Parts: sequence; C-alpha cells; structure tokens
Amino acid sequence: MVEVVIVLHEDASEEEIEELVAVLHEVGAEAHISRGEFRTVIGVIGDREKVMQMPFEAYAAVEKVVPIMKPYKLVSREFREEPTVISVGSAVIGGGSFSVIAGPCSVEAEEQVVKAARAAKEAGAMLFRGGAFKPRTSPYSFQGLGEEGLAMLAQAREETGLPIVTEVLDVRDIEVVSRYADVLQVGARNMQNFLMLRDLGLQDKPILLKRGMSSTVEEWLMAAEYILKEGNKNVILCERGIRTFETGTRNTLDISSVPMVKNHSHLPIIVDPSHATGVRELVVPLCKAALAAGADGVMVEMHPNPREALCDGPQSLTLDCFKEMMDELNEMAAFLGRK
Repeated sequence: MVEVVIVLHEDASEEEIEELVAVLHEVGAEAHISRGEFRTVIGVIGDREKVMQMPFEAYAAVEKVVPIMKPYKLVSREFREEPTVISVGSAVIGGGSFSVIAGPCSVEAEEQVVKAARAAKEAGAMLFRGGAFKPRTSPYSFQGLGEEGLAMLAQAREETGLPIVTEVLDVRDIEVVSRYADVLQVGARNMQNFLMLRDLGLQDKPILLKRGMSSTVEEWLMAAEYILKEGNKNVILCERGIRTFETGTRNTLDISSVPMVKNHSHLPIIVDPSHATGVRELVVPLCKAALAAGADGVMVEMHPNPREALCDGPQSLTLDCFKEMMDELNEMAAFLGRK
C-alpha cells in the first residue's frame, strides 16, 4: 500500500477534482477529499505500484504530491493542515474556542438530570453529558438506565437546548443511542473495539473518542483513523488519563498529549480531568492546565448532590463549584486570547 496527499491549486474546479478521483478509482485506489478554506487535498490509499506510476503532476489542477510517512493518514497534519472544527447545534469544538461539556457521570432520575443541565447551561457549558449505559469494573455496580436514561437526556436537551453527549458501549446499541444523542462517545475500554469504530464511521453524528488507559498517542490516532476511513470526519479526541505507577489518582492525566496531538493531527482534542484523577479537588486546576496547554475544551462531571451520586460522586463538582470554575476559566481564556 502507498499513501500520498495530492495538493490541488487554489483555483481547481470541481470537474478537475472529479476527474482525478475517477482516475484513482480506475486503479483501485481510495480517494479521500478534504476541502479547506483555501485549497482542496485528496488523500490517496492504494496499491503502491499502480499509484506511483500515475502522472499526477501532468494534471493542471495538481500543485504537488506529498507522501504521508505516518501510519495514520486521514487524521494526520499532512492530510489536512487546517484544524478540523466540529459544530454540534450551537456549540463549536475547535477553531480557537474552548468548549466545556458538563453533566453527571450517570443518569439517575429526570429531576437530577434536568437540574444539572439547567445549571450547566446557566454557567456557560456548551454541551451536556450523562451516562445511560455504564461500563463498570464490578458487574454488581450500577449499570445505567439504558433507553430510559437516554429519554431523560433528551428531556434535558429540550429544557436547555444543550446538545447531548453519551456513551455507546456496544455495536448493538449504536442505533438506539443515535436516536437520542447528538455526540456518540467511545469510552477508554472500547478505544480499540475496531468493529464498533468501523460502524461509528458510518454514522452522521460526531464521535468523541477517549484515549485507552494503556494506549500510546499513536495507537489513539490509529483508532480515530478507523472512523475517518469509513467516512465520518467529525471525531473529537478526549484525553482522560493513562495508567501509570502513581496511586494518588485513579489515572495520570497526560497533559503533554494535548500539544502532541496538535502537532500531529488536525482533529480537535479535549481533556477529561474528572476520570483522569477521580479526585474533585484536582478537577479545577487541571481544567486550567488543559486551557493553558491549548486544548479545545474539557469534559467535567458535576452533580446536584455528589454525596448521593450512584457513580463517581468523589470526582463530581457541586453545581456551585462548577459555576465558580466556569467564571475562572472565562477570565483565564480572555487573558489567553481564547473564546
């Protein structure tokens, strides 16, 4: 296999682009088109001998041909220099803005969910999160309310207008979760569930892909490649901590992954300090660290009454604490020139 990027001239027409794509298909190559603000590029994946024999420079629309050296192709900076910006309703992730996704770990009751969503909206969050299907270490722990919980999330969206982010645990759940959610989340345990990633690549909704707890950044980007290869270009990466020898926190938040991903990929990246640490007192300073490191946003857990939460109460912010954090982040963002 060979992978190259064909960079087209700024004035390349649609007819010229279609001609190139047709020629690539004739030799059995895949053509992935990325349209930027100023120019269009075509990512080519196919048989090395056939692709390398093609006289790309003979086409008037072609400016240059660049080989992609990394194992991941479509998510790489070589394929797309401009950062990907993902719109979800009125929310925007990427493009210089700093977006906050907030909500309880688990959907427990309609009153709890709606109250949390209203508080998130009032404080300035752009999306609302909540788990209807819960992956738990113990089979005896609360596993979530399933579709009943999804309906409660939909009610919260109706009350506040906030788009919903929730997790898909199994390929069999994609259809039902897609009926309710605006963003489909892939948890750390499923980052390398390649069958599910392929199916999510066929969906028309953004995918939030969490980093596996023992995965390298390259493995994480390769997982995102599975989704983009099937056609879904709207992937949000989420750093949620990795497993190390440290015992003071649940995981170790790898804040260095933020600038590393920015250097190697065009996809937006957010940070989840709640699951990274499992410690409420560490969430706010690490949200600030994510903003300072250049992340496109954070995802935090907040609950009307963390002491009564059925899941992850110790890491959930109170509604008042969340409001205070949002005020501090707004001041810091303004100082850094972020929206």
